[in-house]
Amino acid sequence: MHKEQYEKLETRIIELEKKNKELEKKLLAYENAHTPPSKQIFPVREKSSSGKRGRPKGCPGSTRKFRKPDRTIKLTAKKCPYCHEKLGKPDRIESKIIEDLPRPKQTIITEFLQGFYTCPHCGKRVETKHDDLPDSGSFGNNTLTQVSLMKFQDRLPYRKIQEALERQYGLKIAPASILDFTKRVSDKLEKTYNQIIFKVRVSKYAYVDETGLKVDGKKYWVWIFVTAAETLALIRKSRGGDVLEKVLGMDYGGIIICDGWRVYPKFTNNLQRCWAHLLRESDFIGRREEEGRKLSDKLHRFYRNLNELLDSDPPGNERKAIKMNAEKNLKEILREKYKSERVVKFINKIKNGMNHWFTFVTNPMIEPTNNIGERGLREFVVQRKIIGTLRNEKGTQIYERLMTCIGTWKQQGLNTREELLSCLRS
Repeated sequence: MHKEQYEKLETRIIELEKKNKELEKKLLAYENAHTPPSKQIFPVREKSSSGKRGRPKGCPGSTRKFRKPDRTIKLTAKKCPYCHEKLGKPDRIESKIIEDLPRPKQTIITEFLQGFYTCPHCGKRVETKHDDLPDSGSFGNNTLTQVSLMKFQDRLPYRKIQEALERQYGLKIAPASILDFTKRVSDKLEKTYNQIIFKVRVSKYAYVDETGLKVDGKKYWVWIFVTAAETLALIRKSRGGDVLEKVLGMDYGGIIICDGWRVYPKFTNNLQRCWAHLLRESDFIGRREEEGRKLSDKLHRFYRNLNELLDSDPPGNERKAIKMNAEKNLKEILREKYKSERVVKFINKIKNGMNHWFTFVTNPMIEPTNNIGERGLREFVVQRKIIGTLRNEKGTQIYERLMTCIGTWKQQGLNTREELLSCLRS
């Protein structure tokens, strides 16, 4: 009897352990060391507040500033609506400024009478040009610009763009034509895109990150390179070091800020490993192991104290001393004995990157985390959720060129519409 109960309990334990592992595996998709802090997994509970609504006392108020009105409408009345007697002059006049959108407009149809000449001296053909006359097709540069921004900045699917154009301008265009528009815009951006690649190649530093993307059902990788003034995106089959070599060149002299992916230390020794990844992983282990919690607390305290030292922006010689001391203190933290296999593995990971944790201390122009690189990828992550997959490699070229140019212009504080329109007119 006892033997049968024992066997049943043993079978039940095995089943529960198996189920527990499956649940932990599913949980890792939502809670792991590589999940960025910006990703909100669960809805935030609303905090109840007993205070009054509105701005707090002492907070300076602000009023929206309007430009000069385009038109002025006077509202007067001659007779009283109640007794129908004459009203005379108003007691007072109040000014109310209303800002509104213009009504939807029809498209502008322009006929270009284009002159073609043959030079009587050299015999060469001369073709007249105009800024608003596109190289090909029957839709103007404003239409191409608007469609491209709706797709790659506003994240609208082709069907939604089709509906918006018809609603706003009465312009009926098939989704296939909209795709063709973005292809033509991509071709015009080739020169600008190559210039951005060159600027990234000669940059002093680059925040680099990558994420997966399906192209025709196959796994590709979106690479992002963010410098002080450029945001470069590439879509490649490879997640290897060959991408770094092609973009940055074999002799890149700048600093790469990155996560722990193994291709980076193989490419260069001039790295800054991401502290955000390190601390997230320590938190992840700390929630599961008591030893991990103690180590996580020490790492957080160490990182916080280090940044407080750097807040005063010390000179270069002091920074070198701070770096040496930080390396020494981190080694002391890692030298302690831990029994947990998971904690020991994590410590070895930190030790393997020991030369790359404190590059930011002596190079104040870079950050200790790769949050900038992750933010650069965020647009692609959102687009990936919307479209699911790109149909072919032609689509990858359109995406990387337009996302690169728009991202770079936004980073530089430029007007994306005017910049894109300028490229189409060139």
